[in-house]
Amino acid sequence: MVRLSKPSFSPDFFLLCLIATVVGASFIPARGVAVPWVETVADLAIALLFFLHGAKLSRTAILQGAGNWRLHVYVLASTYILFPAIGLAMIALFRSIADGLLLTGLLYLTLLPSTVQSSIAFTAIAGGNVAAAVCSASLSNLIGIILTPLLVGLLMAVDGESSALSWRSVQVIALQLLVPFLVGHMLRPWIGTFIERHKRLLMPIDRGSILLVVYSAFSAAVAGGIWSQVGIVDLSLLLLLSLMMLMIVMGANVGLARLVGLPRADMIVLLFCGSKKSLVSGVPMAGAVFPAAQVGIIILPLMIFHQIQLFLCAALANRFAREGATPQRPQLPRTAAEIEVAAQKLGLTIAKPCMAGVTANLLLLDRHADTLFATGKP
Repeated sequence: MVRLSKPSFSPDFFLLCLIATVVGASFIPARGVAVPWVETVADLAIALLFFLHGAKLSRTAILQGAGNWRLHVYVLASTYILFPAIGLAMIALFRSIADGLLLTGLLYLTLLPSTVQSSIAFTAIAGGNVAAAVCSASLSNLIGIILTPLLVGLLMAVDGESSALSWRSVQVIALQLLVPFLVGHMLRPWIGTFIERHKRLLMPIDRGSILLVVYSAFSAAVAGGIWSQVGIVDLSLLLLLSLMMLMIVMGANVGLARLVGLPRADMIVLLFCGSKKSLVSGVPMAGAVFPAAQVGIIILPLMIFHQIQLFLCAALANRFAREGATPQRPQLPRTAAEIEVAAQKLGLTIAKPCMAGVTANLLLLDRHADTLFATGKP
């Protein structure tokens, strides 16, 4: 019997920390002289986060999956073309009934790169092409550091301005995200082994950096009156639109995989890498691109979408794992000696007159097992 590792469907610890951070910022926001200190610490933490992501990026793993260029094009098209098209359509359809900044946040999340760790993890659980997933997810994040701000400037407008992107935003993204990432990756030959060995110890830096930025963003949003602006109806609509968006993208990716004849392992990569959005990249980038008072409400759709994608992808990964599992063919005893040993282990005694019949029946069952497993129907 094959044992499968089942992803958890319950909210993870990080989600609970995110909720606690939002609640904490709502009741005890950073004020006065504490604001610049919180912002400075959050900026340094994000720079360290991207430095570590650069150091963790394996060139060998990327090269192993780089040859599957057609798959990577499909993933990038889903991430940076299909998602934004759906976001723009939803804004056009719901502009009259939904909060404008929430819709801005919904469009913003469609412009973000794919996740890295969870995309690779779900691909591995589902039995997909892990090397290609590493390459696709990493490539999506590398391109996203440059492409996402450009798409924001091209497609989004904040407070009636023609573009949400400014020269200052470009500088912040380059210095806070891109430069630390590149420095970390260049230093990988010297620090890569240490990073790989201490992944679990370094995880709090990943999570803590995001929580600091979320606290800073929601502190500013609370000062701007976010909870008088966003109600339960808005949140419910946002939840529905996020779920619809994810299901449309997943359905389109599966349809494309079947249309172009992708192997099952590559279809899984397209499904997971092409349907996810990065909270790690999205939160700090929003702080660089949007006014501080608006960042909290703009990243709210991303935080909701993040948990939805984890739930749905966990369910799908577990289903693919069950469907792709190969049951082990049972090995039956064939000779009289093997049958006696097996019987002794079970505490049974086979009379000598019965041994010929038992042997014949086990040989017959063994042939049936060969036939069933050969047809793939155990």
